[in-house]
Amino acid sequence: MAETTPTHGGVDTLTPTKPAKASTPKGTIILGDSSPGGETIQMKAIVVTDQAAGTAGMTLVERPEPQAAINDVVVEVHASGFVGTELAWPSTWTDRLDRDRTPVIPGHELAGVVTALGYGTTGLSVGQRVFGLTDWYRDGTLAEYAAVEARNLAPLPGDVDFTVGASLPISGLTAWQGLFDHGRLRAGQSVIAHGAAGAVGSMVTQLARLAGAYVIGTGRAADRQAALDFGAQEFVDLENDALEDVGGVDLVFDLIGGDIGTRSARLVRAGGTLVSIVGPPEARPVDGLAVDFVVESDRAQLSEIVQRVRDGRLRTNIGTVAALNDAVAAFNPTERRPGKTIICVRP
Repeated sequence: MAETTPTHGGVDTLTPTKPAKASTPKGTIILGDSSPGGETIQMKAIVVTDQAAGTAGMTLVERPEPQAAINDVVVEVHASGFVGTELAWPSTWTDRLDRDRTPVIPGHELAGVVTALGYGTTGLSVGQRVFGLTDWYRDGTLAEYAAVEARNLAPLPGDVDFTVGASLPISGLTAWQGLFDHGRLRAGQSVIAHGAAGAVGSMVTQLARLAGAYVIGTGRAADRQAALDFGAQEFVDLENDALEDVGGVDLVFDLIGGDIGTRSARLVRAGGTLVSIVGPPEARPVDGLAVDFVVESDRAQLSEIVQRVRDGRLRTNIGTVAALNDAVAAFNPTERRPGKTIICVRP
């Protein structure tokens, strides 16, 4: 993902209000309150302080539990997702006024339970299971608790595991918005899904097939079978096959950029679309559109995606599942691992 813009207008510097206590189930922690002795309640969290260090600079520390600002909820995080490229995004390191905000808690996908409501928050309730995508400019989800604008979350049905819920927001919303909002995909069209065995690419492949498209997946040779299993009808090994042999297509979903993006642009038919999530395309289709976008949270789309998981039409692409105490090692593997890494914050 390239340089980002906010998912929605999040709250960064408002003075937190006292969370709502009405309808709070017995035993629920009211975050933002001090302990009886006046001490700030602490939680475990992964933080980063040095952009150059990348994931190797991640550290497990104790941080104050967050408070719910206006229109926020606080979520007890049960599972969290992380995208490695987010450590290169400007929004990870500064707020909207370009002020340094390190140490930063990374991660923007979560599934968990609402434990507190901020002033004016509507649509969600304390004790509700939720999942969603948090604001780019705020502390994230690799922690025991996270403060999130309520509109960025959707209800998580009781029959969907928290680990599954945390794997869906970025991958699912990126695929949905790229195909349907920006790519205007219709049944009978053809799609090149780059990185078809990856977290986003596998969602692109499945959603495009469900929409009635013909899907050509790409990737490394080792990814061939996984891409076909996710529904690709053809596969192009980008290291050994000629991409140009595919011929013209109606939509290219580019997760790679560079030379692959440039060559892909030439394959877009008249009236077709090149959709990119790796920044503005270096080349544009001769007689088509080129769109680059940053994924946004959308409650209705999250609900559509999770319903397809529930009824078996959509499969997640989870690889490694690790505990929060093991998150630093999980994000610094010694070998390439397939699928999305999910951190199980609570067993």
